[in-house]
Amino acid sequence: MKEQQTAQATRWTRDYVYDILRELGIGYLFGVPGTNEIPIIDGCEAPENKDKIRFIECLHENIALGAAMGYSRLTGKPGVVIVHVTPGIGHCLGNLYNAWKSRMPIVVLCGQQQNELVTQEPLLASNLVQIADQFTKWSHELRAWEEFPLVLQRAFKEAMAPPAGPVFLSLPWDFTLRKLEPDERIQGVTRIHPGFIGAPDAVKQAAQVLGQARDPVIIVGDAVGQGNAWDEVQELAELLGAPVYLEGFSSMANFPNNNYHWQGELPGDQSMIQKLLAPHDVAFLCGFGSQAQLAVFKYSEKSLIPDSVRCVYLANNTWDIGKNRYGEVAILGDIKATLPGLNQLVAQARPATAQQNNTKIWDAARKREQTWREFATSALKAPGIWGVTVADSLRELIAEEKLAKKFVYVHEAVSDATSFQMLLPLGAPEAAPTSYYCVAGGSLGWSMPASLGTQLALEGWQGITPEVVINAVGDGASLFYPQVWWTAAHRKLPILYIIMNNTGYRTLQEGLQQVIKAYGSAEGFNWRPVTETPEYLTIRDPSFSFVELAKAFGLPNGRVVTRPREVKDALKEGIDCVRLHKQSFVLEVRLDPRSPLKPPEEVKEASLLTAQAMSPSMPPPLHFYFRALARERNLLRAETQEESPSQGMQIVF
Repeated sequence: MKEQQTAQATRWTRDYVYDILRELGIGYLFGVPGTNEIPIIDGCEAPENKDKIRFIECLHENIALGAAMGYSRLTGKPGVVIVHVTPGIGHCLGNLYNAWKSRMPIVVLCGQQQNELVTQEPLLASNLVQIADQFTKWSHELRAWEEFPLVLQRAFKEAMAPPAGPVFLSLPWDFTLRKLEPDERIQGVTRIHPGFIGAPDAVKQAAQVLGQARDPVIIVGDAVGQGNAWDEVQELAELLGAPVYLEGFSSMANFPNNNYHWQGELPGDQSMIQKLLAPHDVAFLCGFGSQAQLAVFKYSEKSLIPDSVRCVYLANNTWDIGKNRYGEVAILGDIKATLPGLNQLVAQARPATAQQNNTKIWDAARKREQTWREFATSALKAPGIWGVTVADSLRELIAEEKLAKKFVYVHEAVSDATSFQMLLPLGAPEAAPTSYYCVAGGSLGWSMPASLGTQLALEGWQGITPEVVINAVGDGASLFYPQVWWTAAHRKLPILYIIMNNTGYRTLQEGLQQVIKAYGSAEGFNWRPVTETPEYLTIRDPSFSFVELAKAFGLPNGRVVTRPREVKDALKEGIDCVRLHKQSFVLEVRLDPRSPLKPPEEVKEASLLTAQAMSPSMPPPLHFYFRALARERNLLRAETQEESPSQGMQIVF
């Protein structure tokens, strides 16, 4: 007993980590155990940490980093990951990249081999800092055990400072074992308040340019959601009479989808982005970080934002201002802190067309809502399941079960993104920016890991209590890390997993069509694939059950659905399992395999009746306001038919 009491009273350098975790209220470490990291993980059992800071064992480092991202996104605190030497940092690069692109405060602690041995190139050792450096705000390997407190304090400070982002520390394992005196502790972590206001002269100049606009447009990025600035951006949109687009692959709900100015995300196609922005004379780029979320780009077809559009920037990061396009006005400032002053000035001299534009945007939004209602109704009559049925059923259940501000939707159902973004209640007062979670990086397989950390965050910093964590994920992405389910079972984490099974890599099939479009007839290329329906983009032969796979990892609850009318009942069963029984549920939705790809470019300006003859399950677009502007200015070819009498819909691009 005496030896145990002595051991409990002893402090080692690894305890500096726990000093910081307790100060910041961080309750979890995520990782895969390795010999080098055991001294750090062992600290969870110390009396002052036990039951306050827990180690969440994952079966792959990319799962651990993804889980830390989910925890960080909802709590607003740094997610902390422990990985093992070269393989550890190598395994988690996909999600380190996602965290970097999505500006998430992550601290990666990597156990390096013994300091005196590294130069001799022992087992697993390498230049770890070099591996992590390009996807972090700061990467460092300890030079001496004495700098442990200095480096840790700097790392957590830097991860949280605007713009937030991941930090990497390589810790020679022998440096974590040095004995400390009881009073040798980290004094604290410097916290830089994010709410700095942009320069008054720049704000005044921006208000003047925006006030002169005839057809302004707003593009919002993740800094808006991170700043919890819905109210401020909504006020500006109303004052300007401006539609609001979200950056592609937004990692948060950066603008409420129940506000009529909302137009969805910018598409991942160069010509489509140009078409959407061409009718506008001034663009307000607000926290717009991910500015080129597309796979194919040609300089010969000019920049994504047309030269005719004047650009005004507001961002909390100098890198995002004027990064890809010249800005006539540039404001460096926090979004939420700076917008009230800008809104006040704009209110004094609004664009002359603001009210007229607001009326047009409102009319387009109502038509969009009706179109989507009719589309969702028609989907219930289809022989197979379309993605819209899942999204609409979730919408209904969230309302019926009174889950406003009690759900978090973790989104990696990329092929059905439009339906979920349109129909889920991702607006005030039902939700907050953190109610929706995606990643800007696009590296697949992140969402199931993220669901773990999201569920462990008992309360979000934006008022979201994740009573139900819903993870919709494509079949291809879910197969990256199905061992997530072991951790969910091991830690008894109740999560609703929805596997959108289309038996293939649908987004890659669409990507192939983009490449063909760009280079199939381009001089010097004229490239065509041997086949446009390659077998290697399918996940078939043999077929298998995701529900049975989950059972093998310890999750016994699940269901497979194949008919539209089964979807809502199955989702209700899953939600009840999560809420009432506190157990995970795996719902495999077998989507209609006959559902074709998006229609080719030549029918994108035709009526939806024509397009649906080729692709009946293709959802309507979100940017209805663009059609109104395009019609006014004859930017589109005349339509042969205004509307389909049976569907009441039209394709709008």
